[in-house]
Amino acid sequence: MLKGWFILQHNSMLMLRFIPYLICLLVLKEARTQELKPLRPIPTRAQEQWQDMEFYIFVHFGPNTFTDREWGHGDEPEDSFNPSQLDCRQWCRIAKAAGARGIIITAKHHDGFCLWPSKYSKHTVKQSKWQMGKGDVLRDLSRACKEYGLKFGVYISPWDRNHPYYGTPAYNGVYVNTMKEIFARYGPIWELWWDGANGEGPNGKKQVYDFKLFEKTIRKISPNTIVFSDIGPDIRWVGNEKGIAGETNWNLLDTAGFTRGAGAPPTDTLNKGNMYGRNWIPAESDVSIRPGWFYHPEEDNKVKSPEQLFDLYLKSVGRGSNLLLNVPPDRRGLIHGNDSAALMGFRKIREENFKYDLLKNESIQIVDRQNQRITFRLNDNNAKSFDSIPFNGSSSVYIKLKSKRKINCIQLQEPIAMGQRVSAFSVLLLNERDEPIQEIRGTTIGRKRILTFTTAEPSAISITIDRSKGLPLLSEVAGYLITKGLAGQKNL
Repeated sequence: MLKGWFILQHNSMLMLRFIPYLICLLVLKEARTQELKPLRPIPTRAQEQWQDMEFYIFVHFGPNTFTDREWGHGDEPEDSFNPSQLDCRQWCRIAKAAGARGIIITAKHHDGFCLWPSKYSKHTVKQSKWQMGKGDVLRDLSRACKEYGLKFGVYISPWDRNHPYYGTPAYNGVYVNTMKEIFARYGPIWELWWDGANGEGPNGKKQVYDFKLFEKTIRKISPNTIVFSDIGPDIRWVGNEKGIAGETNWNLLDTAGFTRGAGAPPTDTLNKGNMYGRNWIPAESDVSIRPGWFYHPEEDNKVKSPEQLFDLYLKSVGRGSNLLLNVPPDRRGLIHGNDSAALMGFRKIREENFKYDLLKNESIQIVDRQNQRITFRLNDNNAKSFDSIPFNGSSSVYIKLKSKRKINCIQLQEPIAMGQRVSAFSVLLLNERDEPIQEIRGTTIGRKRILTFTTAEPSAISITIDRSKGLPLLSEVAGYLITKGLAGQKNL
């Protein structure tokens, strides 16, 4: 009995001695768990899916196509809109072949002309002689998008230079009914574009837009539709119409105190976002394949080349943004052959240059002072899996190549469902003695960061996270050899 008492006492003393150790383990485990929680704000599921789209087509089409204008006055005769061979299936065939994943059309531009027979306007395809007033561009395009597996989006300008109610409180109700009509007839609608333009209507007055009402309406009738404007609520303008995102590009934005249009944040803020922004509102980079947004015959020979489009891809998608490329149909209602050829060349360049991941079969290690571990997550071609990178000033992702090889492009990805974290990083190309032969520095990563640099032939690569808002996480690391001349400038 006495022996049992001594054993019990001994075990109790051992337990007491180990309690601090156990508490420490629990605290460390809890801290680790907290570190791996999402760093808010984070994207909604719809926003994540939108960012996976990467590249899609904008279609500016309407009376301006035939009047040779960029902004119509709203007094154009309805009969001015009269495409001779309109074929929305041709648009979709070309978009699909180019690798685009959706189409957004200017259902109503500032001139107020509706590309569908709206019952809330007298300035529509119904009043035109095109197809004897029986035509409907939105019907044809929404059907074609479904046929070719493309997402369908609409641009509906709040500014209306034709509607007699514009400039009065009644117009906000007209605009709401217009949106409801489109969503009911042609949905599902994946993206809705709100232009911030606000000028005078036919009565010489400007409209006070009720965007709170507009947003409430969309959230009710189509909660998963992604809404674009200067300040979201879901995605933001990139601050220019050149298709170029900021070298630093946060998916975060502060919107308090700002309004759409003239009251929007400064363009440099829209371009870069806010490091500690309270809202997840990523950037969309819009640009036209031609100098203008609508078709103009004199621009047939001014279409951007495949090489120029690839450069824009690196500076938009390669900086964590999406690329919205405008391809305006001509007066026949078809995408011009020059535009189509450029798009096909653009896809060919992307496919050829991103076909072989030079790091796909390499062993990737995460190294710090305490340990060294091999990871298979960073080159498993799964953007949802990820690894944490110890952050103590001397940690790195280390890739020892099986053999020296030429490389001039590194692609990095963060798991954005966990928030955007990294604010500065560096890539070192190393020789066989692990001595640096080239250094490339960057700031944000986000969903995807593509860096191009002078071609080198390293034996190893080291990636270091220099600054981060929280525990750094990476989901993918890839390397490529881009064709000479296409990666001549750094895209940092």
